[in-house]
Amino acid sequence: MSIWLNEESKILIQGITGKNGQFHTEHMLDYGTNIVAGVTPGKGGSDVFGVPVFNTISDAKTLGANVSCIFVPPAFAYSAIKESIDSDIELIIVITEGIPALDMVKLKDYSKDKDVRIIGPNCPGIITPGVGKVGIMPGHIHKKGRIGIVSRSGTLTYEAVNQVSEIGLGQSTCLGIGGDPVIGTTFIDCLEAFENDSETDAIIMIGEIGGNAEEKASSYVKSSVTKPIVGFIAGRTAPPGKRMGHAGAIISGGMGTADAKVEAMRGAGIHVAENPALIGETLSKILN
Repeated sequence: MSIWLNEESKILIQGITGKNGQFHTEHMLDYGTNIVAGVTPGKGGSDVFGVPVFNTISDAKTLGANVSCIFVPPAFAYSAIKESIDSDIELIIVITEGIPALDMVKLKDYSKDKDVRIIGPNCPGIITPGVGKVGIMPGHIHKKGRIGIVSRSGTLTYEAVNQVSEIGLGQSTCLGIGGDPVIGTTFIDCLEAFENDSETDAIIMIGEIGGNAEEKASSYVKSSVTKPIVGFIAGRTAPPGKRMGHAGAIISGGMGTADAKVEAMRGAGIHVAENPALIGETLSKILN
């Protein structure tokens, strides 16, 4: 069944004519993703790799698009996301990094009463192996299976995917939720979806220092998730007071430390891998 990206998904690419948009559109098409349209204002009537380009999403929706993938620059991202929301796009994947946090606060508030889901920003996207990928993840390392993967880190997502594929298990759906301070979809959203997905047997959750998303997710796991979970926290060796990588990976007032997150995970019954190289091994042990 997978979560959120499935056989009924029809994808449009906002910013398809830009350098990044074209590059990743080609790779998504090569993977077999059902891309039906692209949107770039002023470029309507052209095409990219055979995908028709429209000036607006309302024009593109005539082809049934229900998922958008956003590659537009940060200065235009607010308008692009809002256009997707206003066009009733069900799933909005925001790859763009550098979007002001205040813009995302406004967009989250604007979308809260609408039937849309935003993943990102500053994320690698989502993939359901054998169905399609929407984003920038390397498709060749994925394998169809029954392990759900959710992560704040793009590169560690790929590491976990590769390990799961190498031990022969594969993934039901894999997504990166982004490492910015304000994101559209949280760990809890993903955990709930994987818990309710009949084709997901176990979950991998990769967090990092900063904020309290992992602590909140651990509390949710303790009360509401029955499936086995492997966890990992990136940044355990980060120097105190340093911001590492993502904008959301900052520790303040003694909160958001790796130790606190690991303790919360273990307290919820999550099996924590001591280093990223052990994610697949830890999963294999709890399933055998």
